[in-house]
Amino acid sequence: MAAPVHATRTLDLIVAGHHVATPCDVLGEGSEALLLPALSSISSREEMLPLARELSASHRCLVPDWPGFGARDRAQVPLEPASLHAFLDALLDAAPGPYALGVAAGHAAGYLVAAAGRYPTAFGRLVLIAPTWRGPLPTMMGEARAAWFGRIRRAIERPVTGKWLYRLNISRPVIGRMMRAHVYADPAHVTPEAIAAKHAITRQRGGRFGTAAFVTGGLDPVASRTAFLGLFREGLPPIKVLRPESAPRRSGAEMDALIDDENVSAARIPGALSPHEEYPRETAAAIRVV
Repeated sequence: MAAPVHATRTLDLIVAGHHVATPCDVLGEGSEALLLPALSSISSREEMLPLARELSASHRCLVPDWPGFGARDRAQVPLEPASLHAFLDALLDAAPGPYALGVAAGHAAGYLVAAAGRYPTAFGRLVLIAPTWRGPLPTMMGEARAAWFGRIRRAIERPVTGKWLYRLNISRPVIGRMMRAHVYADPAHVTPEAIAAKHAITRQRGGRFGTAAFVTGGLDPVASRTAFLGLFREGLPPIKVLRPESAPRRSGAEMDALIDDENVSAARIPGALSPHEEYPRETAAAIRVV
């Protein structure tokens, strides 16, 4: 199969009163698709490219970076849910589609579903890959220790000690352990080259602010499972959840709760929290099954 047509465009968006130059990869030909990467310390639009290539024969895929994330200098916007909702509003105003397909990974899921509610004609259907709504520390530590989350975020955001604390927690050995623990299902896929690529993402200027916000729950689109399930109301386009077989226990439990909702369909795929990156062919195959 010939390599898909691949171009890069930059959208000049206004988000929370700030100009946000938003680079987007554009791959393939066919009906329009919007692919949103996850939010995490090591996330960028590049993680969606393997999946976009698999879909490129039938879809023209638009793959943007979120503000505050990506393998680039980070946009200086308030890192809070309102800003990410506003970002999607600005994106859909600048590139309205309509999109036959909207795909979101991880924490992007709640934001995409909310946007579909605000823009009822923008998407033909939605696919949520390993959807999450709660950041790593709230997931691991529970709400009983919620008072610590803001302190940890502020510590990472401090000018001097915050930089040191951030770099200590995104070293190559730490990233390798993270990827083997819950990002990839097959440890053999966590190669030195993969670790180096993820480490480069974390070293972008301003990277610690997105990490601090995400890890501590500051970018959680909702505050509870009940609120998350409440996003999936009538009137939305058809929604399919792709549940990775090796998702971490707590995150997997939230995915299973969503799958039980009568407003979604579901399929199981290989992988952990980044199956679109680790198993793009299998992920694309599941997306094609309507």
